Amino acid sequence: MAGIDKMTRQILEEAKAAAQAKITEASAKAEEIINEANEEAARISESISRKSETEVANYKERVLSSIDLQKRTKILFAKQELISEILDKSYASLTEMEADKYFDMLLRLLEKYALPQKGEIYFSFTDLKRMPNGYEAKIKKVSESRGGSLTVSETGRNIENGFVLAYGGIEENCTLRALFDGKREKLSDKVRELLFA
Repeated sequence: MAGIDKMTRQILEEAKAAAQAKITEASAKAEEIINEANEEAARISESISRKSETEVANYKERVLSSIDLQKRTKILFAKQELISEILDKSYASLTEMEADKYFDMLLRLLEKYALPQKGEIYFSFTDLKRMPNGYEAKIKKVSESRGGSLTVSETGRNIENGFVLAYGGIEENCTLRALFDGKREKLSDKVRELLFA
């Protein structure tokens, strides 16, 4: 029996030693896996950190770009409002002229728009009432210098100011509003040039 006990003890010791060797090997392998995992985690963490820094920089750039666009849009809108206000005041100053200057301006407009044909000129009801003495003769003189003839219609038109020329059924709207609106874009460009050059 002593021999069986000895053999059993020897098998147990070998098994114990083998188990200890396996445990040591497994521990070493586990340590290696843990070290590799830590290195991989560090690489991933660094990559995420770099990616986050890039994303933060991109976001910041987009925000700054958006702010700049809003700023430029507001400046443009303010400039357009200022130009529009100046043009409106310019138009108002034309309509509020003293009568003699106003009718002189209308003669200059007539020199530009009168055609070498026979026709009629229509004024607003207000302008017909306040037309200076001898003005019809001035109109006749201007139209003749252009090779035509115009008669002043005694029928007023429902217009604010200026006049309407009628030649054989074709009318030319020479009211200040129509002329001003027709040139508004050019006038806007001029005002923009003067203010913001």
